[in-house]
Amino acid sequence: MHQRPKGTKRASESSYTDMTEPSITMSQNAARRIVEILKTEDAELMRVSVEGGGCSGFQYRFELIKEPAPDDILIERDGAKVAVDPVSLGFVQGAEIDFVDDLIGAAFKIKNPNVTAACGCGTSFSI
Repeated sequence: MHQRPKGTKRASESSYTDMTEPSITMSQNAARRIVEILKTEDAELMRVSVEGGGCSGFQYRFELIKEPAPDDILIERDGAKVAVDPVSLGFVQGAEIDFVDDLIGAAFKIKNPNVTAACGCGTSFSI
């Protein structure tokens, strides 16, 4: 069984008391795709973060990493692991990480109930 690095937490172990459990989830499609990607990459998990930028003020960033930071929150499902830093977690509270494969392309999507506006391309948002 894989052990979390010391100091990391699962989403359900978060020290944020105002969050409902779980604070962020991952769809079965996202978990399946993350597992597929990690099989071919030199990484152990995917990081999801929120950064300033884009035409609406914030944008999501997805990257593959070898290990989480000590204060990361870990989300796990069906063998897939995602790390979210505590600052980004505040922006994605109640959100779901999904993977969509349709006619216009395949991509990870964040279904975020906190978003009040998004740009037409769907890559940036405001809260």
